[in-house]
Amino acid sequence: MPFILSGTGEHLWLKVRKRGLNTEQVAKLLARMAGVTRREVGYAGMKDRHAVAMQWFSLYLPGRADPDWGALPDGMTIVEASRHTRKLKTGALSGNRFEIVLRDCQGDRPAVLQRSVEIRTRGVANYFGEQRFGHGGGNIAEARAMFAGQNKRVDRKQGGIYLSAARSYLFNEVLAKRVLAGTWDVAMDGDAMILNGTRSFFVPEVVDDIIRRRLAEGDIHPSGPLWGRGELPTRAATRALEQAVADKHPDIARGLEQAGLDQERRALRVIPQDLQAEWLDDKSLRLSFGLPAGTYATALIREFAVYTTASHLGDENE
Repeated sequence: MPFILSGTGEHLWLKVRKRGLNTEQVAKLLARMAGVTRREVGYAGMKDRHAVAMQWFSLYLPGRADPDWGALPDGMTIVEASRHTRKLKTGALSGNRFEIVLRDCQGDRPAVLQRSVEIRTRGVANYFGEQRFGHGGGNIAEARAMFAGQNKRVDRKQGGIYLSAARSYLFNEVLAKRVLAGTWDVAMDGDAMILNGTRSFFVPEVVDDIIRRRLAEGDIHPSGPLWGRGELPTRAATRALEQAVADKHPDIARGLEQAGLDQERRALRVIPQDLQAEWLDDKSLRLSFGLPAGTYATALIREFAVYTTASHLGDENE
């Protein structure tokens, strides 16, 4: 958590351990049990339904005692509770810590451990994860339909999901081209270099030894576009590549611009924190690592294995 709870206030903050429930389902359960509306429950980000996940929620309870949580459903436990003066808002998240076990693994075990050593310093391609695009990638088709005026029943929340998916799709397309070219983690002429852990970026006049050193140290990263209105900040071949992706999907690029979004940037790579890889037995690999907010564990896992998840098996309630 990026700040310390005050211990007093109108908002009750709960640290919840959950499994078998997604974040929105937990929020609705807490609201019902506390006798408040759903909008009076806050959380910072979404957690996977199938994982054993720890997550903070807040409930607006002015002048009211803490509710009795004795009837919580299986798979849900209150780990910690404290009062605070403010609601927990979306985005108030510094990062996440993961411990993931890959089972029924086949492959070169020493090579996997060597790969973990490389990733600790080089990082991985910072793709948006498949969950951003909905079941079967359907959010992209919905976004295109929304941009074309074919779906008049999209509410604000669902529309925001489709906009995010469309933006992420163009970013992933740019990143995929950089991965194929071997330039996702190197500075190209005309690159917009983003400062680690921020949204701030700059375009170097030249790619010199100082830029390369900062890149090697993880202080800066090459960035890709989160599409919207305005000019691309990149130059030369980098700008041409990004514009070519947008030109290939004009309905998406135009739709994002008309929705009022402005050009932003996202790092093309992410370097995990304290990555550890350990074989528990011949077929079970445990990965533990930290990632900053807005990045996806699946982006790292895909560097180790071709994997199957519950969503691949047909579960739509992620």
